[in-house]
Amino acid sequence: MERIILHVDMDAFFASVEQLDNKALKGKPVIVGGVSERGVVSTCSYEARKYGIHSAMPIFMARKLCPHGIYVRTRMFRYKEVSRKVFDILREVTEVIEPLSIDEAYLDITNSRFKNGIEAAKYIKFRVFKEVGLTISIGISYNKFLAKLASDWNKPNGIKVITKDMIPSILLPFPISKIYGLGKKSVERLNNIGIFTVKDLYDMPKEFYIEYLGKYGLEIYDRIRGIDNREVEVERDRKSYGRERTLKSDTNDKDELLQYLMDFSREISEQLIRLNIEGKTITVKYKTESFQSHTRSKTLNFYTNNFNDIYRVCEEILNNEEIKENIRLIGVTVSSFKESSIEQLTLF
Repeated sequence: MERIILHVDMDAFFASVEQLDNKALKGKPVIVGGVSERGVVSTCSYEARKYGIHSAMPIFMARKLCPHGIYVRTRMFRYKEVSRKVFDILREVTEVIEPLSIDEAYLDITNSRFKNGIEAAKYIKFRVFKEVGLTISIGISYNKFLAKLASDWNKPNGIKVITKDMIPSILLPFPISKIYGLGKKSVERLNNIGIFTVKDLYDMPKEFYIEYLGKYGLEIYDRIRGIDNREVEVERDRKSYGRERTLKSDTNDKDELLQYLMDFSREISEQLIRLNIEGKTITVKYKTESFQSHTRSKTLNFYTNNFNDIYRVCEEILNNEEIKENIRLIGVTVSSFKESSIEQLTLF
C-alpha cells in the first residue's frame, strides 16, 4: 500500500494568533518578535510579508521596510495554548504524528479511517478553523519531502496533492534551494557552475552528486526523483526530550540563536513538568551550512525540569562556542531522567 503523508503548517502562526485575539489587527502588517532594536522577527502576518519582512530578520531592518507595521512582543504561553488545541485535533486523525515545531507536523494517515489525503485534510482544516479560529495549509503526498513541498504551494489556507505521476515534471522548474538537504553553501557551489533549477541538477550523472555533495549526494539524487523513505517518527522514546529547527536563513548571530534556545528550553520544560520527570544532562546541537553536526553537553549535579536551569546551560554552552560558519539547524535535548519526587504536605 502506498503511504499517505500529510504535512500540516499553520499560516503565519504567531501573527495569526495575535490577530485572532485582537480583532483590530486583522488585515494589518503585524510583526511578532523582540521589540528592541537587537530583537529578531519570530514571524509576521502576510500583510507584513508584502514589504519583504521574514522570520529571523533583525527588528531594526523590519522597521525600515515597514515603519507603520504593528510590532508585538512574543507571547509564547498563548501560542502553546493554541498549539495544544490544534495537536489535539491532529491526534484524532492519527496517532502517527511527528511534530516539527509548535505549528507544523507530519502525519501518516495510511492506516487511518480516512480513505484519502484530501478527505483528511478537509476534516483537519474544518475542525481547526471552527474550534480554534485559524487557517492551516496542508500538503499531501506519498513521502515527507513532497508533502512538505506541497504544503507551501497554496499558502495561506491551501491544500496541494503531489502524486507519483507528477514526478519529476512538477519539480523541474523549482530552484535548487527548495530541495530539502541542500544548504546555502551547497546551493552557492552549484549556482557557481551553472546549476540553478532542479532540471539543471536532474540532468547530471549520479557520480556528480557524490563528487559535489559528498555522502548526502545520493539522498539528493533520489529526492528530486520523488524518492524519500524517511518514516514519520512518533515521539515515544522517554530517554530524551528535545526540540530542534532548521532555520529559514543560515546565521551566526548568537542573539538570534539564543532566542531559539530560549523557546526550546521553555517547550521542553513544560513537557517534562507535564510528564512529571526531571533530567540532568542538557545537550545543544547545531549543524553548520556545510552540514557539519556539533553537539555539546553538560551534566548537572542535580535533576531539574525548570526552564531557567535548562536555558542557563544552553546559554553557557552557546556562548563558549566559537562559531566559524553560519548555522542552518539548532536544537536542545534533555536526558538522564528520573521521576519527579512530589512531597505530600500534612496538616501538622
